[in-house]
Amino acid sequence: MAANRTLAIAASSIVVGLIVLGLKFLAWWLTGSIALYSDALESIVNVVTAVAALIAVRLAQRPADASLPYGYHKAEYFSAVLVGVMIIVAAILILREAVNGFIAPEMPDAPVQGLAVSGVATAINLVWALVLRRQGRIARSPAIAADGKHLMTDVISTFGVLAGLALVYLTSWARLDAILAVLVALNILWSGWGVIRDSVGGLMDVAVPEDTQKVIREVISVNADGAIEAHDVRTRQAGKMTFIDFHLVVPGTMSVDAAHTICDTIEAKLREAVRDVQITIHVEPEEKAKHAGIVVL
Repeated sequence: MAANRTLAIAASSIVVGLIVLGLKFLAWWLTGSIALYSDALESIVNVVTAVAALIAVRLAQRPADASLPYGYHKAEYFSAVLVGVMIIVAAILILREAVNGFIAPEMPDAPVQGLAVSGVATAINLVWALVLRRQGRIARSPAIAADGKHLMTDVISTFGVLAGLALVYLTSWARLDAILAVLVALNILWSGWGVIRDSVGGLMDVAVPEDTQKVIREVISVNADGAIEAHDVRTRQAGKMTFIDFHLVVPGTMSVDAAHTICDTIEAKLREAVRDVQITIHVEPEEKAKHAGIVVL
């Protein structure tokens, strides 16, 4: 059910993106404003990245198979990297238009109509950005979360553009339109860098957050009764999946069946404490103890 909801959210992002794209290009057509044109270009990126997010989410939900035994969860990180790259490309296009506008400035037309249309588009984006950010957290989806983060950046930059355009009309300073476009581009560049940075961390098998690591270690310590210690605990995050592996030291005289029972207990408790987790436990005899890992309570 949760997977279907995530897919529906990703597909809806495309529809919302197309509606907003149409409104923003209408605002630019009404005014001829370079700042609104830059805002419309960013909406093209929104649509492209929404498509990429949908593909990535569908792929990430495929079950593990012989070719990818650990699953397709990292597919969402590739989508998020694409989002970042597309954001940067849009920023470069905006900067080019801003330079041309600064060299040959022109006053925008139809101020009230253009600002009103752009305002409606921004309101839609704001509502949908909040939906994406919430759903991204709930579903632990990097692609959905990245889409929501970028959309919120778009909302903030558009608010700045609308306020700035109001000043353009009040002051009749045409070059301010181009300056606004530059500010939008710089804001987009910063957003793109943030998305790429976070996604590369996932591709590099970044460990789970410190608070989650603490929970994992506590669960192992409390539920490994009969074992001696656990050491070399390693974690990594791949999309919504958390991978945990560690070595469990047991007395050399313990039977395989008893050691297996301890492992089953630990795995069951870890699955209760951490969502969407895959666990690997390597059982070792007493002489392998390092006396530096997790002490069993």
